[in-house]
Amino acid sequence: MMLPEPRRRPGPRPALTVLLAAPRGFCAGVDRAIRIVEEALKRHGAPVYVRHEIVHNRFVVEGLAAQGAVFVEELDEIPDDGRPVVFSAHGVPRSVPDEAMRRRMFTLDATCPLVTKVHREAERHHARGRHILLIGHAGHPEVVGTMGQLPPGAATLVQDAEEARTVAPPAGLPLAWTSQTTLSVDDTAEVVAILAARFPGIAGPAKEDICYATSNRQAAVKGIVARGAEVVIVVGAPNSSNSVRLAEVARRAGARDAVLVQRGAELDPEALAGCATLGLTAGASAPESLVREVLDRLRESFEVTVEDVVVAEERIAFRLPPALAAE
Repeated sequence: MMLPEPRRRPGPRPALTVLLAAPRGFCAGVDRAIRIVEEALKRHGAPVYVRHEIVHNRFVVEGLAAQGAVFVEELDEIPDDGRPVVFSAHGVPRSVPDEAMRRRMFTLDATCPLVTKVHREAERHHARGRHILLIGHAGHPEVVGTMGQLPPGAATLVQDAEEARTVAPPAGLPLAWTSQTTLSVDDTAEVVAILAARFPGIAGPAKEDICYATSNRQAAVKGIVARGAEVVIVVGAPNSSNSVRLAEVARRAGARDAVLVQRGAELDPEALAGCATLGLTAGASAPESLVREVLDRLRESFEVTVEDVVVAEERIAFRLPPALAAE
């Protein structure tokens, strides 16, 4: 896709301070998932099949497709030709690897290890006879994957505080809660508090389920708003849960507006007229190149000064599956 040529305003451009949130962009789980597809293509050539978008960013998906990745929604779209099949970072129901094994497919699991942790946690609660209240968004692939680790009826979805106040789990069973990894930290804390008040003794995870990257990126957004960001731009896809949550967090933290864009060409600088201090971040599945596009777009209309706002440093890295480990 060709980007439009930069358009410079005639005359002096207004000054704009951009507070650049850190951490932002790719997390360790996203980086690992993309590397799995790239390494599979390098070792085995094209095509490499990927069930669902490997991460929720169409530019990442299009880039991998250009290298030979073929994205499908279900295994029945994949021929029995022995080619590698990658499961996305969001995780899959247990039925998917079971079907792949039945068909003797060569599979590579790109599920984020922190999502896998939630799967194992849900299984342990179920094994102990607990009914699980899963905090998450209906239809999100991660929620579908987590609920798919359990027998039908073993978990009940709780999407928000309102549902937490009214949910009616099966009577007579001990309860446990777990959550999607990409939720709002504050919203989840509210839901958990309601569940704990309604169901004393409900078990929770030994360590919170919302992943470090989600927590850090939300804290960074609060940091740039606290530093005076009037508007926050979030680079990310509309189907990316963690990106949408960042925009919500910005508004709740006090920004007068938050704008979700997928790349620089989508940004209308005219909509920022009168804004002197802008916040900029990116969801965990958005590459840094798209952040740079947004900065370039802003420079077409403003005299931009960039200031980094760092709230945490991330040094976590996840290993590739054994089948792709360095030989």
